[in-house]
Parts: sequence; structure tokens; C-alpha cells
Amino acid sequence: MPLHELESVVLHNDVLRFVDVGAGPAVVLVHGLLGSHESWTPQIRMLAKKHRVVAPDLFGHGESDKPAGDYSLSSHAATLRDLMDHLEIPTAAFVGHSLGGGIVMQLLYLFPERVDGLCLVSSGGLGPEVSLLLKAATLPGSEVVLPVLASTWLRRNTEAALRRLGRLGFPLQPSRGATETWRTLETMSDKSSKAAFLASTRAVVGLRGQTVSATQHLAKFESIPSLLVWGGRDRMIPAAHAGNLRREVPHSRIEIFPNAGHFPQLDEPLLFFHVLDQFLDSIQ
Repeated sequence: MPLHELESVVLHNDVLRFVDVGAGPAVVLVHGLLGSHESWTPQIRMLAKKHRVVAPDLFGHGESDKPAGDYSLSSHAATLRDLMDHLEIPTAAFVGHSLGGGIVMQLLYLFPERVDGLCLVSSGGLGPEVSLLLKAATLPGSEVVLPVLASTWLRRNTEAALRRLGRLGFPLQPSRGATETWRTLETMSDKSSKAAFLASTRAVVGLRGQTVSATQHLAKFESIPSLLVWGGRDRMIPAAHAGNLRREVPHSRIEIFPNAGHFPQLDEPLLFFHVLDQFLDSIQ
């Protein structure tokens, strides 16, 4: 069951579900591949004390519908615009994790008048490098492999092996981000979720890595407050990508959490909130 009460809206005949809590300046939290509003659970509660927090389950993810159709960055960005219109939110600060970072950068490109500030978290779209897992999803036949990765059997046996190693003196407790990855992999057990994941991945990743880059649009960042947060131990999208933005937009703030992986908002929730809260205060 979702940890937060979800509202819903029908957009283009499909149901989009989202969290909408708190009051104050609007902040929109956009999750990544396989994620949902639950990728932001610790942040929603803390941010809602002085912000209106909107956290959608993107189409193809979480509790939202998973239609056969367009899962491009532009399509997701247009969905966010439509959700803002529905909620009568003229502008907001956007926080995008992984694929969500690419989506909010596309939103800035298409609808700059709707964006008050931008926080990118372990974001896609800033360099070609990406994990082998995502590259593998673009290969023919990956449809056969995904159900195995998503199986409860594999998760339970892996967790049991980690517990046995722990009893032998190897401290291999998975991080909160790793636990979130396991949880989201389980969502691919049904056909529509698996198809949506493959469509989303193949829209932005190829055998050579990420195929969509925001670098040609980085001039947009010169007029918008921006913050980058990355995990120093990110194996999905390397933290070196943050340097691509630092070179192009030197006044952007960049924070690297040395002990965090691909989910710094989960691995270091209090530190992440402190950094994001400071940034949001600075743009209001």
C-alpha cells in the first residue's frame, strides 16, 4: 500500500496518481526509472512542513496507468505541465532523480516559464556513461531476463545470502537505495509494467550509453537557479557527470555525498533535506 494518500486525475484517457500535500511554494518531485512517489518518502514529510509538495507516479510507474504509447522525455514533461494545470500551480521548483532529472530538464526547455528552480539528483542527460544494467535493457531478448530479475525468488535468495555473510562477519547490509531498487524491480512482474520500463529505458539509453543529452540546452541553466546532488558511490550514473554541468554553468551549486549511491535522497535523507531546504529558501 502507498505510504501517502494518492489523488488521481485523468489525462488523455489515462489515470495519473500523485501525492499533493502541504501548503506554501510548490515543489514537484519527479522520480526515476522503476520509481514512484515512494522514492521521495522521507523528503515528502519534511518538505511539506513549509511547501506544497507534489510527487507524481509517472505514467508507466507506481500506481499510475501503464499505457502502450510514448514514454519520451517530452511526453513525461508534457504530463507534468498538464498536472500543474490541473492543480492550478503556475510555477514550481522541480526536483528530478535519475530519469526524472532528464524529464525536468526537458520541461525547462519546453516550458521555461513554469520553472522557478531546478534540483537534479543523480541525473540522466548530462553524459553518455550509464550502468551495464540499463544498457542490457536495450538488447533484444531483455524481455525474457527482466522477469527473473523481478522475481521474489531471486530477491529472497539474495537477501538470505547477505544475511549468511553477515553472520560470518561480512557487514553487507544493503543501503536504503539498494532496498528501493529491489522493491522497484518487483514492479516489473506484470506485463504492462515491464513494457513501460523497456519503452522508457529505450527512449534514452542505447548500447553506447545515454542517447539523449541536455548539453546543447545548458545555456537555459544560466538564468535558472540550479542545484546538483550526487552520490559519490553511484554505479548507475557516475558522479563525474556533475562536472559536465559545472564546466558549462559554473555558478550552479553541486553537492556530492561521498557515502551515498544512486539514491542520495534515501541513503542520506537528512543531509539531502538540509541541502535542498537551503536551496529552496534561496530561490523564494
